[in-house]
Amino acid sequence: MNPLIALVGDFSPVVSAHRAIPRALELARVETGAAIAWRWVHTRDIHEAGRDLGAFAAVWIVPASPYENLDGALAAIRWARETKRPFLGTCGGFQYALIEFARNVAGLAAADHAETNPAGGTLVVAPLACALVEQTGPVRFVPGSLVRAAYERDTASEGYHCSYGLNPAHRTALERAGLRFTAFDDAGEVRAAELPVAIHPFFAGTLFQPERAALRGATPPLVRAFIRAVMAPPAKIARR
Repeated sequence: MNPLIALVGDFSPVVSAHRAIPRALELARVETGAAIAWRWVHTRDIHEAGRDLGAFAAVWIVPASPYENLDGALAAIRWARETKRPFLGTCGGFQYALIEFARNVAGLAAADHAETNPAGGTLVVAPLACALVEQTGPVRFVPGSLVRAAYERDTASEGYHCSYGLNPAHRTALERAGLRFTAFDDAGEVRAAELPVAIHPFFAGTLFQPERAALRGATPPLVRAFIRAVMAPPAKIARR
């Protein structure tokens, strides 16, 4: 049976990223020769991640938040992180990966998102200084990072559709807990995060939407790298 990727989110045909993701996966599948498949999983269908996602080899938390079932999205991220399944989170997926890590690893139990809980006391995800709705801009990758290896260059131009990102007040706490911030815009604001490969074979999130490249017929480098990770020999599964 071909490895199956869970596309976790609330699918809508009007969301450009949702139209782009299958194209991105297909382009990467053809380019790499990988025998993979994928399936959309609505957040409302995730109640017990180990049971509901057990058939999947990898997880991509897709854009378009807030999700209908926030707990389901967070549970999917935690399951992928703890069981060492390849994980990719783009846009909203990146934002909720920060929250999951903050709550369950960094000790910020009340970590939350300003979009859904603006009065929260530990807003790890907060409004951006400048909204990035349908904006494109340069990103700079950190040498030695997973995203730098995927792109095979130091910079790229990427598209966004978001108004929220990392609250810099909580960056140090997340870094101390082991999260790496590995892409930045020209102003030095965080645009990607990942776990070291010594901790997880492939765990990456981007505020930008790399899948958008597929809408112009280009294979997104990070999606190609994600698929290669899915096809790699399975990592030792963490038992919890």
